[in-house]
Amino acid sequence: MSAPILGIDQVTVRFGGLTAVKDVSLEVVRGSITAVIGPNGAGKTTLFNAITGVFEATEGSVLVSGSDPREPWTRRVFLGAALTGVATALLLTVLLRIEVLWTASVIELYEYQKPFPWMKAIGAFFASFAAGGVGWTWFPLAIGFALGAAGRLVIWSRTRRTPDVVARAGVARTFQNIRLFSDLSLTENVMVGMDRRLSTGFLAALFALPSALRERAAARRDALKLLEFVGLSERAESSAGNLPYGHQRRLEIARALASRPEVILLDEPAAGMNPAETVELMRLIKSIRDAGTTVVLIEHHMRVVMGISDRIAVLQYGEKIAEGTPSEIRNDPRCIEAYLGKEDHG
Repeated sequence: MSAPILGIDQVTVRFGGLTAVKDVSLEVVRGSITAVIGPNGAGKTTLFNAITGVFEATEGSVLVSGSDPREPWTRRVFLGAALTGVATALLLTVLLRIEVLWTASVIELYEYQKPFPWMKAIGAFFASFAAGGVGWTWFPLAIGFALGAAGRLVIWSRTRRTPDVVARAGVARTFQNIRLFSDLSLTENVMVGMDRRLSTGFLAALFALPSALRERAAARRDALKLLEFVGLSERAESSAGNLPYGHQRRLEIARALASRPEVILLDEPAAGMNPAETVELMRLIKSIRDAGTTVVLIEHHMRVVMGISDRIAVLQYGEKIAEGTPSEIRNDPRCIEAYLGKEDHG
């Protein structure tokens, strides 16, 4: 078997005193279809949120192609910390000496019924600010800079694993509740999903430079190909809000595929579909896998799960109680008990 493209190692997610996911480990093999199933409230969507950076795992790790997708240390981070430190230093110093600065730059210069000397006041403000001496100026500046820069770095360290960073690493997802732009066309919805791989800058887009027009035309062609792939090309210019529910699900999958992910996470893709739409969805998911994208899905529809999955993981009360092939899971007493309950012989 090939190396796992997605490695979930003892992931735990807590919200205060509530443990939603506890010590879940799972390896997703490249080129496979893996299903995560379990009763309502088992922690399936919370696990997806931990994988994609919506929530930060309280414990454990999530690796994509063997690495933890986190924002790297860059000069932009350093510059942000420095600017925050300078702003905090100035604010702290001004607050500590607000009475002296106000008196020197406003009270002493104000004369009744005469124009206020704004330029002189600004000069007096900075002169008074600099004349405070080491104890009154440089010490608060140093303390403020340290507090501001340290605070900015703490925030950065705790938000390094965000959905956009995970998406750049090659993970896309759909949602349990459909989140389309209902007033945009199908083509425009798919093009939104391409944002992370487009290079057009603000000025090029603002002035409609040739490079921006070329890239937009190419993105539109790619969007139409994806719509054809999911069977929606005939309605490419229709508004997304006018689509039937099953087609909206397909459109959301096309938008997720627009970022060219290595792994796509589908959260209950068959929800609300009729039997014919469900069969078409199963074909689509297999086509996605055959095209080279690894699939992980949450699903309650057992016909879908058993019909297309290579591996199945079962969650109950936030813990993984079983993992195996469809035939193994179908006959596992723990899975039967999780769904149907345990017979009471008392």
